[in-house]
Amino acid sequence: MPNNLTEEQVKVQLAERCAQALYERDVATQHLGIELLFSAPGQSQVRMTVQDFMLQGHKTCHGGCMFTLADSAFAFACNTYNQPTVALGCSIDYVAPAYQGDVLTASCREKSRGGRTGNYDVEIHNQQDQLIAIFHGKSYRVKGEILSQENTND
Repeated sequence: MPNNLTEEQVKVQLAERCAQALYERDVATQHLGIELLFSAPGQSQVRMTVQDFMLQGHKTCHGGCMFTLADSAFAFACNTYNQPTVALGCSIDYVAPAYQGDVLTASCREKSRGGRTGNYDVEIHNQQDQLIAIFHGKSYRVKGEILSQENTND
């Protein structure tokens, strides 16, 4: 292990590097102004401010924008092991509306991971810590790696 780091510290560093690499390639997430705040093995947190172009006909945040926020948190969390994963299925329940100017934070936690699949839950809260939506994603591991072999041991 480099620099006398503990095994846990190495895992956290790998998770952060994987999430950052994916974030840098994720044009859709960046275009919506979603920020990557935190990543650790099986976890992530992202944030987005609801903009005027994200509003639907009732002047609340479009469900698709909230789904994208949750899906981004899910993607960063399930890809923290340098093993590429994609969504196998996702669902979302909208609990309360979000409005223009609201700052939404999506926090994802791994619930299970084994074989090629994993299960992840995401909660979206606004700036007053009010629950806005609950998302569940199931991941599927595909071939390859996120970081090249020479970059995993830096």
